[in-house]
Amino acid sequence: MNAKTLDGLLDALPGLRIGVVGDFCLDAYWTLDMSLSERSIETGIPTRPVRRQQYSLGGAGNVVNNLVAMGVGSVAVFGVIGDDPFGWDMRRLLAKLRVGLDGLLTQGDGWDTPVYIKPIIGDREDHRLDFGNFNTLHADTTRVLLDALGRVLPDLDGLIINEQLVNGIHSTAFQDGLNALIGRYPKVTFVADCRCLAGVYRNCVYKLNACEAARLCGMICEPDALVPFDQTAEHLRDLYGRWGQPVFVTRGARGCVVQGSAGMEAVPGLHIVGRTDPVGAGDSMVAGLTAALAAGYPPVESACFGNFVAGVTVQKIFQTGTATPEEIRAIGASPDYLYQPELADDPRGARRVAGTDIEIVETFPAGTRILHAIFDHDGTLSTLREGWEQVMEPMMVKAILGPRYESADEGVYARVVGRVRDFIDKTTGIQTLEQMQGLADMVREFGFVSSAEVLDAAGYKRIYNDALLAIVRDRMARLERGERDVTDYTLKGAVALLRRLHAAGVSLYLASGTDQEDVEREARALGYADLFEGRLYGAVGDINREAKRIVLERIMQGIGPSNMACLVTFGDGPVEIRETRKRGGLAVGVASDELRRFGLNEAKRRRLIRAGAHVLVPDFAQLDALFLQIGIPAVSRRAP
Repeated sequence: MNAKTLDGLLDALPGLRIGVVGDFCLDAYWTLDMSLSERSIETGIPTRPVRRQQYSLGGAGNVVNNLVAMGVGSVAVFGVIGDDPFGWDMRRLLAKLRVGLDGLLTQGDGWDTPVYIKPIIGDREDHRLDFGNFNTLHADTTRVLLDALGRVLPDLDGLIINEQLVNGIHSTAFQDGLNALIGRYPKVTFVADCRCLAGVYRNCVYKLNACEAARLCGMICEPDALVPFDQTAEHLRDLYGRWGQPVFVTRGARGCVVQGSAGMEAVPGLHIVGRTDPVGAGDSMVAGLTAALAAGYPPVESACFGNFVAGVTVQKIFQTGTATPEEIRAIGASPDYLYQPELADDPRGARRVAGTDIEIVETFPAGTRILHAIFDHDGTLSTLREGWEQVMEPMMVKAILGPRYESADEGVYARVVGRVRDFIDKTTGIQTLEQMQGLADMVREFGFVSSAEVLDAAGYKRIYNDALLAIVRDRMARLERGERDVTDYTLKGAVALLRRLHAAGVSLYLASGTDQEDVEREARALGYADLFEGRLYGAVGDINREAKRIVLERIMQGIGPSNMACLVTFGDGPVEIRETRKRGGLAVGVASDELRRFGLNEAKRRRLIRAGAHVLVPDFAQLDALFLQIGIPAVSRRAP
């Protein structure tokens, strides 16, 4: 989905009328603070003081919340609550959204408002407390609910059917009545999101997750099990054949697969740098795709839109979040996708050029001559900064733990280290200042350091740079003294690659997240700065200006968007690979082992395939074969 299509869809939402019928729940977040715990006089058991309580709409309520937040003009609610404080709060929260509540019924006997109470201790969710598991829907409640729905359906563009409770509103009598209504109004778009009753409602679009689809097709599947893509595709075809309506199967971070009359299409997952919370993501997805379908968009574009909505909400921690049009537009205008996760995670599927270490991940259209080449610096050409992760990791851990660094128990320490490693893995390739902004956010989040002592991004960058530059300066001094030569600090074949490209008339660009002056100094020290003819770009101390994106924008302006097939980018980080992929250029991932300066780094291979690399190399030792693959004309190896 391009930006123009996304804007058109968002503009259409205020004119839509969508209903939601299902299991309306509350999500309750109770933040515990054990500092004021005391032993109960009655039981002798320590109390669990609640510092803060927060309630938000869950289940079908979260679907409604998402529809309203994204800008759907009219939303109608159909469900049942209990005559209890949680039910009163449910009605209050829904009333604030200004949705139609004529279909929200109260059953006082045999019905508790469904509530998921989630105690939060530190940054972890403790054992959940659930209300509403033993509800029984009365016959008169069923009748009144179906009558209310029948009165409104003729005026709706779409209806979302939510089912997630074993003892919710979906009794046998309710199923029969709803099926009759579905048959009576074929022009309404019906979308069913059912945990246990998939297939019960006829003539509906269905949204399921991969495990739900697997179970429907006879597989035993645990809720969080990874279902291979090929199996999901087989299940999708099976279910579409049974139901004859579009089927959407979500795969968590791996995106969504859609089967409709136009065939099966896959929508890749989104790359999200920060911490994520998947609670409510399925509700966001179904709200988004239903709105798009009701607006007349085809299934694959509807899946893309739902993916954008969910991509926003998973970034909202400890809440069932929503996505505004502005947030959806921000994530969808230039999305970062995750490509081919199965291949990335399983090297047994690698397809290599015969007799070489060059892996062809995805075929790139042949026939266009490469005229421009962008290079990342550290880890792609230079290894002067090899080991930066080993500098950044302990520096970040110490910054987060602050005064608790020496005294933190093993569990706390391991949790911080895990977060830091995941963050470094996801942010490799972006400029250092942006990584340090992420560090400042994590320091605040963990709360071991007082707010007054938390540094800004520039302050943390100074600490990191001082440690790293001490290593770099020592290596450059050894180079200047003749104790080392260029081959000791460059990837195998890197300088030869630059010289051959330059001799072939290819314009070279160097893009780095390292500071501008350091990039220039290090390129001169390694003897290839002149080959770039002044086109060396580093970070300029502005977190809002990404060096690599600036380079790509300048190249695009120079050669024109229609000629981006003339561009190749070489990089060992995901940022340059993603940005090139978005613009239609050829992305060569360099999965380098920076310590040895040759050979494959499996962690980088995984990262680069997910970022969208077309071709993967471990180094530049096999230049002739590489040039054949990317369309570079052969030139004399003696060319300057």
